[in-house]
Amino acid sequence: GLSTKPLIIDGRGHLMGRLAAIVAKTLLMNQRVVVVRCEEINISGSFYRNKVKYLDFLRKRTNTNPARGPYHLRSPSNIFWRVVRGMLPHKTKRGRLSLNFLKTFEGIPPPWDARQRKVVPRALKV
Repeated sequence: GLSTKPLIIDGRGHLMGRLAAIVAKTLLMNQRVVVVRCEEINISGSFYRNKVKYLDFLRKRTNTNPARGPYHLRSPSNIFWRVVRGMLPHKTKRGRLSLNFLKTFEGIPPPWDARQRKVVPRALKV
């Protein structure tokens, strides 16, 4: 069931899109979610294909003033955060509140290292 305590998910061995979809749905139900070890999340497809896709994304910028966005976040936790944001209606009040319930980290920082971490069987890399 849903609770006020955050759901702590260990990202190791999960597929990014599948995990993000499940996290997004959970956030929309007003459940706090913390995803740790984002650097261990897998992306399906070959490394080269994903690298080319990311470089294509890096080329997209505002012509007049690139500082106006889009912003290309590079750390694994920020990349995962953005993937989840794309699955939420983040321009509505409900979506913005849902996004505030998400925290993502590389590694397992101190408040969460002593807590029980969950895995999402449907999102695991087989």
